[in-house]
Amino acid sequence: MRAEPPGAFLEVTDGEVSRAILRELERERNYINLIASENYAPLAILEAQGSIATNKYAEGYPSQRYYSGCEFVDEIESIAIGRAKLLFGCDHANVQPHSGTQANMAVYMAALEPGEKMMSMDLSCGGHLSHGLPSNFSGSIYRAVHYGLNPDTETIDYDAVWELAKEEQPKLIVAGASAYPRKIDFRRFKEIADSVGALLMVDMAHIAGLVAAGFHPDPVPYADFISSTTHKTLRGPRGGFILCKDGYRDAIDSAVFPGVQGGPLMHVIAAKAVCFKEAMSEDFRAYQQSVISNAKALAKKMSDEGFRIVSGGTDTHLFLVDLREVGITGREAEEALGSVGINVNKNNVPFDSTPPTIAGGIRIGTPAVTTRGMREEHMEVLGGLISRVLHNLGDEQVSREVKEEAEEFLSQFPLYPELGGVK
Repeated sequence: MRAEPPGAFLEVTDGEVSRAILRELERERNYINLIASENYAPLAILEAQGSIATNKYAEGYPSQRYYSGCEFVDEIESIAIGRAKLLFGCDHANVQPHSGTQANMAVYMAALEPGEKMMSMDLSCGGHLSHGLPSNFSGSIYRAVHYGLNPDTETIDYDAVWELAKEEQPKLIVAGASAYPRKIDFRRFKEIADSVGALLMVDMAHIAGLVAAGFHPDPVPYADFISSTTHKTLRGPRGGFILCKDGYRDAIDSAVFPGVQGGPLMHVIAAKAVCFKEAMSEDFRAYQQSVISNAKALAKKMSDEGFRIVSGGTDTHLFLVDLREVGITGREAEEALGSVGINVNKNNVPFDSTPPTIAGGIRIGTPAVTTRGMREEHMEVLGGLISRVLHNLGDEQVSREVKEEAEEFLSQFPLYPELGGVK
């Protein structure tokens, strides 16, 4: 049978959707992506996710399905589970959660009864909405109390966390964040949890790739439960997974199915399996080292250009820029940089009273640009381009010049050349 080029069937069947996807490909190629939670999945992962495994209903778990004909998707899921356990050195892995938030939902269901208390990082200090925001399921089903940061260092004050835990006596303590640039001391969190008889959950969605490569403290020896995503620094498909100690295996599996989900997405699980395999390679470890080096270099350049970096720098793949001192909102910065082909996201910074839709700062991450081949010397260029836009907000001449320079700069780092061009 003659092989067709990528997208050939879609183009014939639905040209409207096909053209939109191709425009998205061109957008990704033509923008410098500094959004900390985004990355570019390798072609093998895209191929697995777009495979015929999408056809199969497989409620249940390998060898314990509610449908017949699951022998090969059983193999796929078993491979993914085995690789996740090997990669992170854990007792048990559940690879079925559709997202990081659904992974969190399953952990809460396994660890808490409705109305019981959890303690987590405040959203305004870098936490995630699924860590107890009142408008999120986590804050409406469970009682949430929040720890913050030391106002002087803008880092976690573990003594203050301990005092709050003693006062509030939560049943579950959550460590992890979506906008925290420093390493997290999971051993200290475990000591705090044990001191008040709480379970410890780590949400490592942002740092999973760093953990897998050995560049961030490992939560596995300390946490009862670990939730994560497979995209972001892990550079896989969009999806979630859970790691846990063996004693919680049954509680986690039943919380995922039938607790919060029905049929798993077998094509995504296939892509997760590929992702875990790639994360075991030396190339992946070198990639993660570059992600961190790039983040440090870009944060330093931004600081040298007169911008205040939250906590003074970063240990990870991201950092926060406080724009309040220069009189710019996060939304203004996001829009101005987007207009010249640079994507960042507006973000509140610690102790920021600005509404989240406006925000007092921006979050910058280096996973995606590192995937494209950029290194420390290129961060000097990027920082200069960003600085010129933000220091000359509203200057159309500067914006035109930066846009042209950004396009020329980005042309050195082609993205998905194997997929060809847009017709």
